[in-house]
Amino acid sequence: MMAPSTDDKPNSMRIWYFLFIFLISIIFLGHILWPFWSILVLSFLLTNVFRPLYKFMARKMPEKLASILTCLLIILIVFIPLLFFVGALSNEALGLYHWGRNTQVGMKIQLFIQESPIVTQLQDYMEGFGYEFKPAQVTAMFSYLAKMAGLFFYNQASSWAANILQFLFLFFMMILTIFFLLIDQDKLIKFVIAVSPLPDDEDRLLLEKFEEISNAILKGNGICGLIQGVLGGILFAILGMNSPILWGGIMAILAFLPIFGVGLVMIPASVILMFSDRLSEGVFLFIFYLGLSFSMEYMIKPKMVGREVQMHTLLVFLSILGGLSVYGILGIIYGPLIVTAFLTLTEIYFAKYDAHVQRM
Repeated sequence: MMAPSTDDKPNSMRIWYFLFIFLISIIFLGHILWPFWSILVLSFLLTNVFRPLYKFMARKMPEKLASILTCLLIILIVFIPLLFFVGALSNEALGLYHWGRNTQVGMKIQLFIQESPIVTQLQDYMEGFGYEFKPAQVTAMFSYLAKMAGLFFYNQASSWAANILQFLFLFFMMILTIFFLLIDQDKLIKFVIAVSPLPDDEDRLLLEKFEEISNAILKGNGICGLIQGVLGGILFAILGMNSPILWGGIMAILAFLPIFGVGLVMIPASVILMFSDRLSEGVFLFIFYLGLSFSMEYMIKPKMVGREVQMHTLLVFLSILGGLSVYGILGIIYGPLIVTAFLTLTEIYFAKYDAHVQRM
């Protein structure tokens, strides 16, 4: 029987064997944490947003107490308003669905289109180019879109309300994760940098980019989108339009999209008001949209997140739409994060590895 070697220097076979075992352990760890992946991502994002407040309080009190107070503030700001919003969204979405199914509504829209002089002139103009415009087609499409949109949001809100226990559990897990991240985030970052095989400067660059884009998503798009949704919903309520909370929630989500944003709701709404003998209100809504979008996109948002973290407009647009199609509502966050990881790795590749790859 051979005596064990006293040489602690590992050979290549030992290195590859250890890396194989290490990779398997990472895969199993990822499999265990996968059900909580969305919670972990949201926890990291919210931790970065509220960490300055935590650090301020931690200078005046114990770290655990500061973390508890920060978590309580998150509950007051995020959790309680979300419960009221889900309940109101469910009721208004159901109302929109029934409104879309109402045949009398469709007939009123069709009658309005047929009697409108502007629509009649447009119809004659299009017939001159060989296109036949039928008001019934517009009515059917509009009613179908309203019905499907109402049904979609009602199903989503009802699903959240029906799974309230699961929602409470996941939110409790997120708050628990945030509590420990606020205290131990610096230790976790050091551990990740130490474990990563990349050089420390590359690890720090990746982490910095993730922190910048997370701040841009939550502080910039998130807060600005929330402001636009709230103001838009309040204005809809003042103008007496149907489902102001529902449309406000939709505008808050659409505000993440560059170029179009809340205009996808406000511009059609202003046109409808103009065609409904409410010309002054329609013009006011359109002017309000222009002022709100301009102030948010060119004044408030750049000051909150800085211009240096902004991606190309088309890339932001595609990353959000692609994220929504793959990951659902959380794709608003996941899409830009994935694109950020790719762009950062590309930057590192051209800076350090491109010349070495070409010589291979």
